[in-house]
Amino acid sequence: MQLFVSGRKHVYTKLKKNIQPSDQIIWLHAASLGEYEQGLPVINKLKKLYPSYKFLVTFFSPSGYEVKKNSTDADIITYLPLDTKQNVQRFLDITKPRLAIFVKYEFWPNYLSELQKRNIPTLLVSGIFREKQAFFKWYGGYMRKALKAFNHFFIQEETSAQLLQSIHLTNYTVCGDTRFDRVLQILNRDNTLDFVKEFKQNTPCIVIGSSWPEDEALLIPYINNSTKNVKFIIAPHEIKTHKIEAITSALKKKTICYTEIEGKNLADYDVLIIDTIGLLTKVYSYADIAYVGGGMGTSGLHNTLEPAVFGIPVIIGKNYAKFNEAKLLVEKGGVVSINNQTELTTIFNTLLDTPSEQQRIGNINNNFLQANSKATESIIAYINNSIKL
Repeated sequence: MQLFVSGRKHVYTKLKKNIQPSDQIIWLHAASLGEYEQGLPVINKLKKLYPSYKFLVTFFSPSGYEVKKNSTDADIITYLPLDTKQNVQRFLDITKPRLAIFVKYEFWPNYLSELQKRNIPTLLVSGIFREKQAFFKWYGGYMRKALKAFNHFFIQEETSAQLLQSIHLTNYTVCGDTRFDRVLQILNRDNTLDFVKEFKQNTPCIVIGSSWPEDEALLIPYINNSTKNVKFIIAPHEIKTHKIEAITSALKKKTICYTEIEGKNLADYDVLIIDTIGLLTKVYSYADIAYVGGGMGTSGLHNTLEPAVFGIPVIIGKNYAKFNEAKLLVEKGGVVSINNQTELTTIFNTLLDTPSEQQRIGNINNNFLQANSKATESIIAYINNSIKL
């Protein structure tokens, strides 16, 4: 709460310092880090097409701003002032954006109303609508009016389209999630990690990403009891010393941490623990099977697209209903949800014993991502043709 309040104290000073009256601004607003990742492919493409523009990114949440406040992806990164009429007018008087882009489900009535009054083109990208939202209730007239400020909605799925139709809004395109474009960029970079290559050799490898204690309660017994020819890489969500020690002490297989690998023959070990941050996405490129954590408890499922992009089976826990991409991939069969130890053991053993099944499930993920990789393209085409910056 302190960051939420204190972080907003100097927003206008920062904006005035970094924006000149002659600057042309494209503004993207994201609630937090996940929404920022969805907006990034659009920013990157627009930066190439409109190099003379300045790019402003605002966050609502400290968890997004604090991580990205020093990023070079945008020219100015700051908090969004709270949605009061006075704040909104002051913010727009300084920034004067030529285009406003909101990500996923950020709907601030005063901002939207003032953007509409000023005839500033406004888009929603990677949008998702839910029946429980106020727009679709009898009392939601004020919020429905706010939606009319959007020139166009770029939405993820047909359910959202049907909901918009129910309130007589037809200015939408169903084009999927821009995060698919963001994730597919992973394939175009160098994902080589020599230490993982040395550890894995030619052995099948299960990578466990962003695990929580609830996940580890199932995974550690499987690792300890496994008689398969398989290696394990664990990248826990928390890497505090006592958390890492709890995992290593529970493991019976020969285990080593990333911070201890210097001078060791990694091929001799069965389990590698990644006790640092920033490596997981590249580590996934060496996986034959991935387990993504967060779904066995209530902390929230982590990113399933990052391993799925490598065309491998992805296993998750039981709590994934709030994660649209996970729901879609479970329905398709590329992601497998497990409820208990027995189901975890069964799916791991089946996949390890049947490489053809590994490949079949992995192909579902690969095909799904490729088929849903045109969202950014659709948004950019609309901007070029209908807004003409």
